[in-house]
Amino acid sequence: MRLDKTGAHRSNFERNRRKIMATHNTCGICGQPVDMTLKTPHPMAPCIDHIIPIAKGGHPSDIANLQLAHWSCNRQKSDKLFKDSTKGNLPVGNRNLPQSMDWTDYKSK
Repeated sequence: MRLDKTGAHRSNFERNRRKIMATHNTCGICGQPVDMTLKTPHPMAPCIDHIIPIAKGGHPSDIANLQLAHWSCNRQKSDKLFKDSTKGNLPVGNRNLPQSMDWTDYKSK
């Protein structure tokens, strides 16, 4: 089980998730506004993304490693890191992730 789902990390993650949801309104991956009224499974629903994925050594509950994201952006990013030849591996985000679909006109059934 992932570290952000158990023990002390779980309560820290939840506290930081609430802070981010209350104070942020822009997706850290694509840079577009996030509609906080949408609910999962809508692809534009808000969720929390680990900037450096836990699988790549990112901290599971530190607020500095968490950002607001659209659900679809977070799923597309997965545990990828962006390869920058001048700086090494960097987190995917802030518009360096190519989007495969424009979800802005999505209509749920």
